[in-house]
Amino acid sequence: MSSTDVQLPTAAPRRHLSDRQAKTVHRLTEAAVTELTEVGYPALTVRNVAKRAGVAPATAYTYFASKEHLVAEVFWRRFDGQEPAAPDRRRSPATRATDVLLGFALVVADETDLAAACTVALLADDPEVRELRLRIGLEMHRRLTDAVGDDAPPAAIVTLELATTGALLQVGTGHLAYDAIPGLLADAAALVLGGAAR
Repeated sequence: MSSTDVQLPTAAPRRHLSDRQAKTVHRLTEAAVTELTEVGYPALTVRNVAKRAGVAPATAYTYFASKEHLVAEVFWRRFDGQEPAAPDRRRSPATRATDVLLGFALVVADETDLAAACTVALLADDPEVRELRLRIGLEMHRRLTDAVGDDAPPAAIVTLELATTGALLQVGTGHLAYDAIPGLLADAAALVLGGAAR
């Protein structure tokens, strides 16, 4: 398969939540961030998050199968909650792409404990986490494709996605600082799409 023949999977349908259920999930994800900040990722449990949120543990487990699932959901909500800017076609494709890549890469950069937890959680092999990774990847791909439009071939989009996830993995393993990401992704976008991104 060539890099231009990349097949994107379709997203699995998300379970519809009633207003009450959506509020419960919101309380759990907010409590997870607070708990994570206080006890760290290794000590984080769904049971303790449920207690902090005022939710029965059995109820919490109906929504989140594991702490990895819970933390991955927090990342998804932060990313999905961003308001993507309409692409300004007067700006270069590299600049438009960089804006999207940084919106994704830096979504939790200011929250050290959460950022570290997301790196670990999003690599988990749980079916629920795999579904969230798929949803996150599809949304990033959609935003990036919308931003560059016809100014980039599919292989360029995939290359930029790989550069971004690779940079985040480097941050997660301690080989790269978050503050290096903007320059690196701007350079990658300029290299792949041509022109300057800064």
